[in-house]
Amino acid sequence: MMNSNRLSFLGFSLAVVLALGLPVVAQTTKPSSEAHRTASVSPAEKRKVEGTIAERDGDKMTLRLAATDTDLVVKLSGFTEVQEKKSNPFRRGRKYLASQLVPGLNVIVEGRGDSDGALVADKIRFTDDQFKSARTVDVRMAPVEENARRMSGQLSELEAVSNAARGGAKAAQESADKAHDRITSLDDYEAVQSITVRFKVGSAQLSEEAKRSLDDIAQQAKSRKGYVIEVAGFASSEGNLAFNRSLSRQRAQAVSEYLAEQHDIPLRRIMIPSGYGISHPVADNSSRAGRQENRRAEVRILVSRGMTAPAAANQSSPNAERASSRPEDDR
Repeated sequence: MMNSNRLSFLGFSLAVVLALGLPVVAQTTKPSSEAHRTASVSPAEKRKVEGTIAERDGDKMTLRLAATDTDLVVKLSGFTEVQEKKSNPFRRGRKYLASQLVPGLNVIVEGRGDSDGALVADKIRFTDDQFKSARTVDVRMAPVEENARRMSGQLSELEAVSNAARGGAKAAQESADKAHDRITSLDDYEAVQSITVRFKVGSAQLSEEAKRSLDDIAQQAKSRKGYVIEVAGFASSEGNLAFNRSLSRQRAQAVSEYLAEQHDIPLRRIMIPSGYGISHPVADNSSRAGRQENRRAEVRILVSRGMTAPAAANQSSPNAERASSRPEDDR
């Protein structure tokens, strides 16, 4: 009698969760274009616009135009130049990666329209101060892909819990616990592979040995599910602090550009490369051998623990087996 009452209570609770949860998901994924009018560009029309990046999805981003408060889809290509809008005419503008175009960044875009009404960017410019401000809001990576994966995982796990509840209260409780653990660990990343790339004094040029190491880790990354690549650059103690900080960023950027250009690693998979200057040394800078060790870039493949955790469904239940046999997300 007690088990029957508990099972009825669980079934009622799951129905309430599903009834309340589905509208929340639908509201969360509601596109921003419903709240703002959408602008378009005629095919082959040259256009220069200024606005704020509202959303980023792979090689597309939604630009909130400052003049009209409308949304315009901007497409990135392999020929898009991302440069600093410098105020000092006596120095060259810094180059950026497309992966550094994060939501909240104010940009000026020049390009031409395509058949879809989008603007294909030839050049994107922004100031260093604008980049630093946007980076404080969205520092490491755009959350669009992870949020979609989180919502999809919540729905599938709740369905698995519902199926398991029909087979018994104990199985339902165990499956619910596993589902909770898996969902809450989506933002918890672990390093599954790492390499260190060495550089010569004052150089950010990749050696042939460094390229071979990057070739290997790129292939390993592509065999993983739900991976991201973290790149960090460092310098030894030769030179002043400002020079070494800039040099460490150049080394991290050289690694990121090689992975993107030579191995077609999607830009959304490469976290914003960071330069740490002479901080975090791995050896003593007072010796020549130690300084050689510190002139480096560290590359790590990170995978979400939630993506590698076991499915929450009870494998002994036929309903649970059907729930867990859904196709995996694409890599």
